[in-house]
Amino acid sequence: MTKIVNLDEIKIILEKINPIEIIEEGFVAYSQGKVEIPPVGEMIFTEPPGECHIKYGFIKEDDYFVIKVATGFYDNPKINLPAFDGLMLLFSQKTGQLLSVLLDEGHLTNIRTASAGAIAAKYMAPKKVKRIGVFGAGTHGRLQPIYLQKVLDCKDIITWGTNQEELDIYEKDMIELGFNVQTTQNPEDITSSCNLIVTCTPSKEPLIFADQIRKGTHITAIGSDTPEKQELDSAIIKKADRLIVDSIEQCMSRGECFKAMNDGMIKKEKMIELGQMIMDKSFQRQSEEEITVIDLTGVAIQDIQIAKAVWKAINRNIEQII
Repeated sequence: MTKIVNLDEIKIILEKINPIEIIEEGFVAYSQGKVEIPPVGEMIFTEPPGECHIKYGFIKEDDYFVIKVATGFYDNPKINLPAFDGLMLLFSQKTGQLLSVLLDEGHLTNIRTASAGAIAAKYMAPKKVKRIGVFGAGTHGRLQPIYLQKVLDCKDIITWGTNQEELDIYEKDMIELGFNVQTTQNPEDITSSCNLIVTCTPSKEPLIFADQIRKGTHITAIGSDTPEKQELDSAIIKKADRLIVDSIEQCMSRGECFKAMNDGMIKKEKMIELGQMIMDKSFQRQSEEEITVIDLTGVAIQDIQIAKAVWKAINRNIEQII
């Protein structure tokens, strides 16, 4: 019988697993060629602005395959609805049976994205992070600093946004979580004071430019997950001493690297996959002077790993009860 798991149950289960560890293992398996992932399915809407992503795949010779549907409708908060929704479907790779419907309302997607940001910083951030700069005061703008605490010691953040009311609420909430927070509507306040920057907005135009980026800065770019979106000036991608991507194949059609290639700033050969970087220290940051960029477009292996982990944790709980 298919087990339906709601968001409240999923949040309790997540406390018992380490998503950073399991997603890191997934990136390695992906770069080793052990994962089958078809092209992303997506629908883009204009009135109101929104999108629906369908990501799916499986690890070869594994027990499961996963189909994830996630939506983002960015005007929803104006009508008191969450910006994100979605679910994950977990099937048996042996029989094709639907084992579980994870009604996560987009939460697992957000957590796996936050985990990827932490993995990026774990390997590529400067040894001493002076201040974390965040572009975006929404869900990802909150989760990124929280998950970064798992891999580095810095609670000083400055966050950019376009809506002062949203920034004021963000500041209050993050201070309550123990962060030292400043907000701004001027991007240069971030680029001039931070050596770790995370961009997590749905912007379709660059928010920061190459001449603003100082030596020793690391940037994790998260928001650009469709062909239309762009948060970084393409010259930043060219300027980077190290350019890491979650999926070379996927970044050929979306993300910051896709834009930079279209602009003639880089060639495919400059990109190194995150899983390969994890396995090979020579691809990791080598000095405090390097400018490094990680382009995260969101890969189905993250969804596969987190859905599997939740399902296995559910089964462990059932076995303990029995």
